[in-house]
Amino acid sequence: IIKKRVFTEGSDVKAGQLLYQIDPAVYQAAFDSAKANLGSVRLKEERYKDLVKIKAVSQQDYDDSFAALKQVEADVAATKATVESARINLAYTKVTAQMSGRIGRSTVTNGALVTASQPAALATIQQLDSMYVDVTQSTVDLLKLKQNLAKGLLKKGDSAQAPVKLLMEDGSQYPLTGTLKFSELTVDQSTGSVTLRAVFPNPQQLLLPGMFVRAILVEGVSEQAIIVPQRGVTRNPKGEAMVMVVGAEEKVEPRPIKVVRTVGDSWLVSEGLKAGDRVIV
Repeated sequence: IIKKRVFTEGSDVKAGQLLYQIDPAVYQAAFDSAKANLGSVRLKEERYKDLVKIKAVSQQDYDDSFAALKQVEADVAATKATVESARINLAYTKVTAQMSGRIGRSTVTNGALVTASQPAALATIQQLDSMYVDVTQSTVDLLKLKQNLAKGLLKKGDSAQAPVKLLMEDGSQYPLTGTLKFSELTVDQSTGSVTLRAVFPNPQQLLLPGMFVRAILVEGVSEQAIIVPQRGVTRNPKGEAMVMVVGAEEKVEPRPIKVVRTVGDSWLVSEGLKAGDRVIV
């Protein structure tokens, strides 16, 4: 039976802080009884030891006393174990915090019945100082990344300590930078993706468990990448990307290009342009 809840819901708690007091009456009685039994057994042990030391009895009585002494010593050991078990059970009546953090609402009230190993938690403590952010990457993107790295189109960054930035649900950028910790080796068959885990400092507790965010992670760097404003790119009847450039004699000429993806308000160009080309927008 929950006798008392001694914390404030939604407050910060420290490891070892008392959270709930379970009615200790039954366990206190068992502990006191075990201690009393241990005391009487110890007195008997000391009495037999004295008899053995002075040899004030016959050999047969001595042997009987010695055997009785060993039995009493065994009883002492067994009673000590009983006392320790009772002490542990009594200690369980004080439910303490196993970690520091912020505690949520209590699922039980004073007078509620709780049982050992019940599936429902009495309360949940969450550490908010630093937060795990789990993001997914499709295996298609992962394969393209590895192919580009193999071809030399990209240079691999320091993936062990790669910086990660966050975009919040409202589109704003989280002010602090996180660190990539690891990437899963197993593909989720239902989504065809792998999970990446990053750790972010959270001193202002802006990040909350269960929040949806978008992560920006630098996995590879292209040192010779060329981007062109989207407003300068059109499509020809074949659907190919085209730009108008200023040629050598200051004449306008169309040029087909290959684009990979958008980067902000620009296209990332893989073929058709080189550094120094003048594109008409």
